[in-house]
Amino acid sequence: MAQMTVRQSPGIRLTPGRIVLYLTVLSLCVLFGFPLFWTLMSSFKTPVEMAAFPPVIIPDVFQWENYNSVLVIPRIPVTIWVMNSTIVVTLTTLGTVITASVVAYSFARFEYRGRDTLFMITLATMMLPAEVTLIPQFVLFYKLGWINTLKPLWVPAWFGGGAFAIFLMRQFFLSLPRDLDEAALIDGAGYFRIFWSILLPLCKPILATLGIITLIGSWSDFIGPLIYLNSPSKFTVSVGLQFFNNSPEVGGEPLQHLLMAACMLSMIPTIALFFVGQRYFVQGIVMSGIKG
Repeated sequence: MAQMTVRQSPGIRLTPGRIVLYLTVLSLCVLFGFPLFWTLMSSFKTPVEMAAFPPVIIPDVFQWENYNSVLVIPRIPVTIWVMNSTIVVTLTTLGTVITASVVAYSFARFEYRGRDTLFMITLATMMLPAEVTLIPQFVLFYKLGWINTLKPLWVPAWFGGGAFAIFLMRQFFLSLPRDLDEAALIDGAGYFRIFWSILLPLCKPILATLGIITLIGSWSDFIGPLIYLNSPSKFTVSVGLQFFNNSPEVGGEPLQHLLMAACMLSMIPTIALFFVGQRYFVQGIVMSGIKG
């Protein structure tokens, strides 16, 4: 009877270099994770614990009612801000994904005069700081009568979606074989049919990636709503949170502890979305750089 041998996989050797690496990673995790932990713990504190010195890290009694108080303060309409943010995020994400896909399809699949020049000009806009175009955009939206409306926050997304979105989609289109287009053309399909029915379904990973990036960026955008919105009823969540910081008291009670609770509530949609779409996010980033 043949003798069976069992091969054991070697264990991880804790060399001095590996120990230093693990300690460095652990230290960085603690360093970058502590602000989130502090915010979470502060959202359960009382006003007295928020002002205590030395600081109280973990509250004695968790004040779960802080989260309910965030939603019921009359002068701070959090539900309206969430609704405004949802409208802006939805329209911005749809506009970016749809229009960036169309523009990227043109850059990746068609040969025409000036194509590369246009693409380089598009990429060059990424080097312009947002502050450079802020005043011209404000003047444009003022002439259009869009100040104190949500339109300046989502309408620009329907005009190409931005240079980064176009670049990301173009790189993914280049990774798809042109044989798909040629076979569809032989079968009589038009270019729009090829784009919509053949190529776009293959772009699910990069579409999910672009959607997640756009949604998180739009949800947390602060400068845009701060510049274009004036009425509290038009504010988004990112700007509305300042009311907890600027209003020192409501009924004689400081609002810093409620600010922490509101911050945690505002982070829930983006964190949940990232973990749900993490697989597509990583896959889209990896596959978008296969072919340049």
